[in-house]
Amino acid sequence: QVQLVESGGGLVQAGGSLRLSCSASSRMFSNGAMGWLRQAPGKEREFVACIIWSGSTYYADSVKGRFTISRDNAKNTVYLQMNNLKSEDTAVYYCAADLLWTKVRAGTPRSWGQGTQVTVSS
Repeated sequence: QVQLVESGGGLVQAGGSLRLSCSASSRMFSNGAMGWLRQAPGKEREFVACIIWSGSTYYADSVKGRFTISRDNAKNTVYLQMNNLKSEDTAVYYCAADLLWTKVRAGTPRSWGQGTQVTVSS
């Protein structure tokens, strides 16, 4: 079982920035996809962004132009740079990984992280 460990969440004012990190315990997904989903209170978990082994990226419309996903394959780590944060970005952010990026986007990946809280104050 591959473990995903997130870090970087916290409290930030609207308009501010945060960077999330997610490290995988093995290289199992080095040829697959890693990404982020989030869940706000009272809402369903939703896709945020993912990146595949080739470097191609996919974003939810709500975060395009504000969030950037990247990965360091040598470190088995994926990053989510979040700029111009809004109150509606407040949620628990989960790292996800699978050999197929469609599984990550659909919210049915093979592996999940434990989640990290992001709170944006207005």
